[in-house]
Amino acid sequence: MEAKGIESDSEAPATRGRSRKYTQVLGVIYQAAIEVFASEGLAGATTQAIADKAGLSKAQLHYYIDSKEALYRLVLQDILNDWIVVFGFSDEAFGPRKVLSDLIHRKMVFSFQHPLRSRIFTAEMMRGAPVLNTMMDTSKARTDQAAAVIQNWMNQGLMDKADPMLVLFHIWAVTQFYADHATQAAYFRNVAQDGDDKDRSYLIAQVTDFLLKGAGVK
Repeated sequence: MEAKGIESDSEAPATRGRSRKYTQVLGVIYQAAIEVFASEGLAGATTQAIADKAGLSKAQLHYYIDSKEALYRLVLQDILNDWIVVFGFSDEAFGPRKVLSDLIHRKMVFSFQHPLRSRIFTAEMMRGAPVLNTMMDTSKARTDQAAAVIQNWMNQGLMDKADPMLVLFHIWAVTQFYADHATQAAYFRNVAQDGDDKDRSYLIAQVTDFLLKGAGVK
């Protein structure tokens, strides 16, 4: 996490302790921002709320950050960077069953482990993505590449013919549900919202089987 005034690693030993503390406080601020942005959105979030969550005064917070908007943009960029990895395709030669299964697994694990980050992304999209629209060139290029791989598998008869981009959308939609609607899913399934490893593995297996069948993967 970048912020104004952070020292470099090449500083004298007397200042390195301060650098470590500075970095630790930035981490606390970052986590507080995720919680506030996830619950209140950008419009509803305030620097006072972020400061309170981080255990800082508002003046102390502004020593570390320039603005709420800059912090929000940083959170979004980190989410995009994570999702480039999460949504990445492995070698096309492995075929659709393995590659798409791996994708579904990574996306659902991310949803389980980072539900607030997923919700921030969804909320940004639902308001028209005014910030993300200027940040998604790399994600768009990677998604176009993934759709081209799916199209090649379809051309080889390895899965049913369909619009490859919509196949990706369907995978995103189903897997995203378990981040954005975790409370609803747990309520209707009569399970704890956090779940355990066994239940999460069950959900991943069920979703994977459903989506691969829907895509007509051979």
